[in-house]
Amino acid sequence: MLDPRVMVLDRIAGSIVGAVILMIHLIVIVVLWLTRFSSKWDVIFVTVSWFPVAALMLWLAVRWPAINYRHSRYRLDANGIEIWSGVVWRDAVFVPRSRIQHIDLSRGPIERSYGLATLAIHTAGTEHSRVELRGLDYGVALALRDALLPKNDEPAV
Repeated sequence: MLDPRVMVLDRIAGSIVGAVILMIHLIVIVVLWLTRFSSKWDVIFVTVSWFPVAALMLWLAVRWPAINYRHSRYRLDANGIEIWSGVVWRDAVFVPRSRIQHIDLSRGPIERSYGLATLAIHTAGTEHSRVELRGLDYGVALALRDALLPKNDEPAV
């Protein structure tokens, strides 16, 4: 299972996106209010619509990360790694060890502050040639990377 701290990261990202969307909405309200080309009904409609948009952004920032967390997981076995994700459209991707070409670890500034990392697995091919597993504890991500790399007696791709 992913690290629960990923929910905090998703809440921060959702709050930033929601704030930007609401600011753009507010700017549209002010522009409509200041221009003479719009009717008063346009201004009223856009102003009233700000409240349900704000409620939706708040719900997405607060509740959605927990829902998404419950539907995201991975399993590592001797043959490779399987990653499940998605709430509405669910994905299950299996990456066999024999297909792995290289593995990257990335950590953005907010991920670093929470001790998390994203594991990116690169394979040959076009569809799913890069499979990401985000929300891992940094130590777990390093252990997964080391477990997925070929051993001395295994042939590399």
